[in-house]
Amino acid sequence: MTHLAPRAESRELRGESSAPVRTPLETVSRRGLFTGAIATGLAAVASRLAQASDPPSRVGKPVIRAGIAAYSYRERLTGKAKPAMTMPDFVKQAALDGWDGVELTSYYIPTPVTAAYLADLKRLCFVHGLTVSATSVGNVFTHPAGEARDREIEKVRTWLGHAQALGAPVMRVFAGAPQPGQTAEEAERCCIECIEACCDRAAETGVMLALENHGGIVAESAGVLRILKAVKSDWCGANLDTGNFRTEDPYADIAACAPYAVTTHLKVEIAPKGGSRQPADVKRIVQILRASGYRGYLTLEYEGAEPVAEAAPKALAAIREATAA
Repeated sequence: MTHLAPRAESRELRGESSAPVRTPLETVSRRGLFTGAIATGLAAVASRLAQASDPPSRVGKPVIRAGIAAYSYRERLTGKAKPAMTMPDFVKQAALDGWDGVELTSYYIPTPVTAAYLADLKRLCFVHGLTVSATSVGNVFTHPAGEARDREIEKVRTWLGHAQALGAPVMRVFAGAPQPGQTAEEAERCCIECIEACCDRAAETGVMLALENHGGIVAESAGVLRILKAVKSDWCGANLDTGNFRTEDPYADIAACAPYAVTTHLKVEIAPKGGSRQPADVKRIVQILRASGYRGYLTLEYEGAEPVAEAAPKALAAIREATAA
């Protein structure tokens, strides 16, 4: 069993149900009403399921490659830790350590974002033999219709263009928490609407959206799956973060979401609800991904206490060991 060192603390299924057949009450028996209600309920469920989005269809044996997210070096990329690091520095470090791909976290790309900067960064990854496995953006998709929602949608749509320029095939997005006075169900509906408002742009750029299980309305697998199944587009999947479930059995949540994963974040630990933090079982995670037919990157997003320069090579070795088994 391969473990990693622990880190420091740091639709509703949408669809239109079939309308019940209205029969004059005087001609219907009580038993008939009961039977009709059951039939109507089944028809509604069938309608919703028929409109639910399926996991991405894949052929071939599972393939898992090793990637690292720039977020892992956030302290150095923001200058809080020394030596300070730029995104080109991060790319070179990833090459030195032997990673297959890099997630170019948007937070550390200088603003205003320029086409020249993105082109240079893409070229640097290419000449170092690194695939740009993904990029990411920070957003909130639970806002009701209005200016706040429009700003978040526009941010994601803009960054889909940047992701295309970088050559990233997928971009991580967040859901968010319910807004003041908003129920969880209303927040989920807003998130679904926001994602769908970006899916045409995703298709246009060829960059998939990947919803991360990141607290709020997607703190548990059930919420993630309700949203993903409700989004009527092939351009949205899951960014499966193995360390973000705080349930009684995080591995069960990982397994539930794995079929929808189009990219991943590997954390060095899991934190079961009511229990202590535990080192991540990388072999078990790899087995879960393989069982789902996953073909893509297992991307380290490091948040540990040990300096990342020392911890990242250890995590890479753990991934290599697990995928070689």
